[in-house]
Amino acid sequence: MQNHENDGVSGKVVVITGASSGIGEATALLLASKGAMVVLGARRADRLEALEGRIIAAGGQAASRSTDVRSRDDMTALVNLAVERFGRIDVLVSNAGVGPIGPLDSLAVDDWDAMIDINVRGLLYGIAAALPIFRSQKTGHFVNIISTSGIKIVPTQVVYAATKNAARTITEGLRQEAGKDLRVTGISPGFVRTEFSDSISDPAVRAQIAATAADIAIPPGAIARAVVFAIEQPANVDVGDIVIRPTVQG
Repeated sequence: MQNHENDGVSGKVVVITGASSGIGEATALLLASKGAMVVLGARRADRLEALEGRIIAAGGQAASRSTDVRSRDDMTALVNLAVERFGRIDVLVSNAGVGPIGPLDSLAVDDWDAMIDINVRGLLYGIAAALPIFRSQKTGHFVNIISTSGIKIVPTQVVYAATKNAARTITEGLRQEAGKDLRVTGISPGFVRTEFSDSISDPAVRAQIAATAADIAIPPGAIARAVVFAIEQPANVDVGDIVIRPTVQG
């Protein structure tokens, strides 16, 4: 008989990066409300602590640690916190990401470096931290938040799309290497109401993205529900790719 002890959400230990706002925050709140134990990582310690407090006040279980995904030591410490506090880690939601987009002519090399370091290296550091534990447990689930950027290439998003397509490739390669015990899911959101545009240094591009998001963006909870959907499937069901965008997004 198939072992379904890891089905559902309740009782699972879920580590979430980029948890202090937007998709990460919505995902943490929804998972905690369904009985998951959430371990929250982000750079903004004050927001993390506030979110942890909200979850605990509502009867949930949570822990948090200030985490910069660009630091391999930080990612290792965040994953280890889950094991120390709750005894295991069932899911790693790699949600941290930045998108200071702009035309290549702007030569915003520091922004390019940030996108590579956070969107690609940060993802890999999470995998490096969690994969050995998943292997030893013989169970585990990677949920990588990617983007619709890269599915469709558009001006000003060249480097951002490149990092997201790197994340897409890593996710698919990881899925193929994962074997029968692990699960790997890639979720690609379109325009979502988050603080995404805040990181854009080009004023014209920032204004354009903010205006588009205000007009058509869907709430972060839509992505959180997709994360829950992937996690709650039976242990032998692997949801590979989910693309979620506003109905009006081209």
